Amino acid sequence: MKITIKDVAKDAGVAPSTVSRVISNTSRIGEATKIRVLNSIEKLGYTPNILARSLVSKKTKIIGVVMPHEADSLFSNPFYIQAMKGISIAAEKHKYHIMYAFGKNKNSELEAVKNFVSSNIVDGICLLTTRKKDACLKYLEKYEFPCVVIGRPEVTDSPNILWVDNNNEETTKDIVKRLFLKGYKNIGYLGAKKNWTVSINREKGFKEQCEKEDINWSIVYENDFSRENGYTGAEKLFKNKNLTAVICTDDTLAFGVQRYLTEKNIEDIKIIGFNNIDPLGNFGPRFSSVDINSLKLGKEAMNLLISKLNKNNKNNYKIVEAKLIDIEEAL
Repeated sequence: MKITIKDVAKDAGVAPSTVSRVISNTSRIGEATKIRVLNSIEKLGYTPNILARSLVSKKTKIIGVVMPHEADSLFSNPFYIQAMKGISIAAEKHKYHIMYAFGKNKNSELEAVKNFVSSNIVDGICLLTTRKKDACLKYLEKYEFPCVVIGRPEVTDSPNILWVDNNNEETTKDIVKRLFLKGYKNIGYLGAKKNWTVSINREKGFKEQCEKEDINWSIVYENDFSRENGYTGAEKLFKNKNLTAVICTDDTLAFGVQRYLTEKNIEDIKIIGFNNIDPLGNFGPRFSSVDINSLKLGKEAMNLLISKLNKNNKNNYKIVEAKLIDIEEAL
């Protein structure tokens, strides 16, 4: 039989409203009464009904997290796992619950956002990526619904759109600069998801720094972040091109590039990826990666959103430091 708030009140010898105040941690309840009610809650195994409480408090303490449809590669790309872990850690710290929705395509992502907003079951929404002309962000902005996105949105001055990201443009510029100083003068760039703002910002930094240093450069885009696309992208990059280094926007692409180079017996090519999937360096001495700190991105996203919900946030964004992890210390 389900234990109700009335059962707790009867056991503790108080009114149901007193139990509600204890659960809400109001300061108007005496310490002795609070202890008695908490003891009854523990003894009876009472679990507060979140939705019932939300009718009174206007808060459900639930955050909706919409996974992009590209997350079908969830278990092959640790970015999503680490970001979700960071989100969960921060939510638990603030006593919030997480409800996930997985999009099968861009339309279903928007549908998930609409369902979250219309159901009144979540206090805010977290998105794990942002695109050009992002339909989800436009919808959330239209209804002024609290949200945070991991990634820098096109419009960064909206009071309702919070965001967390690395400084992708400057990070890529720094990589090119380091390569140039080490003598790399022919550099390729392999990306995917061209309409993602993270891809746009990294490409911008790459091109600007290459032009500044008068570096010969080539850019190839594939559809998805995968080893297979890394391999086919490498075929295109190295066709009739004398490259000495390749920057990939994700380690999964970089692994594909490495496989191509190994099969074709092409040596002395520096490969740099993003996400630091392989911190122990098992994929070769000339492979380096940028640690974007996915765990912290997830934590900071949730901290920003919860601060806004509690009306004590000071900033609408947070920049998380990215660090180049260089295995061979060649840069």
